[in-house]
Amino acid sequence: MSLIIKAIIMGIVEGLTEFLPVSSTGHLIIAGDFLNFKGASFHITFEIVIQLGAILAVIFYYREKIFKSLLNLAPGKSGFRLWSNIFIAFIPSALLGVLLNDYIETYLFSSFTVAIALVIGGVLMILVENAFGRYGLNEIEKAGFGQSLLIGIAQCLALFPGMSRSASTIMGGLAAGLSLKGAAEFSFFLAIPTMIAASLFSLLKGIGTMGVLEWQALGAGFLVSFVVALIAIDKFLSYVSNRSLKPFAYYRIIFGIVMLFLVLSGYLK
Repeated sequence: MSLIIKAIIMGIVEGLTEFLPVSSTGHLIIAGDFLNFKGASFHITFEIVIQLGAILAVIFYYREKIFKSLLNLAPGKSGFRLWSNIFIAFIPSALLGVLLNDYIETYLFSSFTVAIALVIGGVLMILVENAFGRYGLNEIEKAGFGQSLLIGIAQCLALFPGMSRSASTIMGGLAAGLSLKGAAEFSFFLAIPTMIAASLFSLLKGIGTMGVLEWQALGAGFLVSFVVALIAIDKFLSYVSNRSLKPFAYYRIIFGIVMLFLVLSGYLK
C-alpha cells in the first residue's frame, strides 16, 4: 500500500476522532500499526500536523461566530470575553506541554499507555457526568475566568496520550458549570490555539526529515482530515444537544480493553 493511501486512511481516522471524546491518538496508533505506518520516519510529525486539517474545519464551521467575535474585541464586549476565556484556558497545557513534550513523545506514546488512558478516561467521563450533569451555561463567552482556568487545567490531562483533549476539556467544562453542548463548543474553540501551537511545534522539529513524498502524504492527510472533521463536528454537536456522553465512555472502555488484549497478544507494540 502506498504512503499516500495510508495517509488518506489516517486522515479519515483523525477527522472522525479528533473532536469526539474517544482519543484520536489511540485510534491513530491502532490504524498506524495495522497499516504499518509507523515505518514512516515522520509518523509522529504526520499524526500531529494533520490535526491542522481538523482545526481548520473548526474555524470554517464557526467562521461566522469567529468573524463576529473579532469585530467585538474591545474590552467588555462579547468577542473580548470569548477570546480572553480561551487564552486563559490555553495557558496551563501550553506551559506544561513545552516542558514535557520530549518526555511525552519518548516515553508515553505507546499502545499500552494509550489503552490504559482510554479506560481511565472512560470511567472519569461517567463519574463527571453523574456528578455534574449535562445542563448548565450554554454561552461560552459568558463563562468566568475561574471556569476557563478550570477547563484549561483539565486539558492538561490530555498531555497523557489516550486521555483525549476533547474528553478532558468537556469534562472540565461540565465540572466548571457549562452544559454539555457549551462544554463541547468551548472544547472546539480551545482546540484552535492548542492544536495550531502543537502542530507548528512538531512541524518545525520534523521538517528537516521530510522529502517530497512525505509532503504529499501530509497534504493528502491534511485535506481528508479537514473534510471528515467538518462532518464529525456537525454531527457531534447535534448529538450532545440532548444526549449523554456515556455511550462514548463505554466505547472508550471497550476499545481500551481491546487495545490491551492486542498489546498483550503481541499484535500491537
